[in-house]
Amino acid sequence: MVKKNIDSEALYKEVARLMADRKQCVALTGAGVSAESGIPTFRSKGGLWEKYDPIEFASIEAFRKDPSKYWSLRGEFIKDYDRYQPNKAHLALAELEHVGIVRCVITQNIDGLHKKAGSKNVIEIHGNLMEIICLVCGKGYKAPHIPDGMPPHCSCGGILKPNTVLFGEELPVGVFMKAKEESASCRIMLLVGTSAIVQPAASLPYLAKQNGAKIIEINIEKAFPEADYFIIEKAGTALPRIVAEVNKFSHE
Repeated sequence: MVKKNIDSEALYKEVARLMADRKQCVALTGAGVSAESGIPTFRSKGGLWEKYDPIEFASIEAFRKDPSKYWSLRGEFIKDYDRYQPNKAHLALAELEHVGIVRCVITQNIDGLHKKAGSKNVIEIHGNLMEIICLVCGKGYKAPHIPDGMPPHCSCGGILKPNTVLFGEELPVGVFMKAKEESASCRIMLLVGTSAIVQPAASLPYLAKQNGAKIIEINIEKAFPEADYFIIEKAGTALPRIVAEVNKFSHE
């Protein structure tokens, strides 16, 4: 099939028809989805890793040496978490799950906004920034309700760490295994707002394609050359248009 890259009404209709017919869709999302909620991206121009060395500020080795560096980047966000809300892209994916087309969202994001938007089956392969754990006693806290301090400490005196995967840490085996199973068995994979270069998540669309899935990329620039369809647009614009087209088909 010739790859589609024309942003047109016909493209949205074709993609929506494909999704309505095939269903069994899995979405793989990245930082671009949450950018429209005001959350900084990492690798794009002007992103966090352009300003801060991720190995110095967000590696497990650096955290063990000086956790205050990580908290200097994350602390304000965590304490202000309630003011970050899902945007139209998160809500559209939740709606597509509700109507039985998207069966799972695999996200590289750690902001918890897919769940906040109402998506039920969410695999957070890099963890969730809202879940805070004590490295000594294991007590859990839920952001933004965490103790003050830089870094914050548990009531037992232990240092608190968000339940996220830092550079140098392995992904939880069970979580990534589930993501692979979903990718290998889906009939469509939506790539939304991801650079598709960070391993091991970057292997998932190849796994889906090898097993016969169609790949639909929604991004502000092309990132996955093997995609069957390209929609070069912000996720918060493209996904609601797809939902609208899918709803038309369901009423035919």
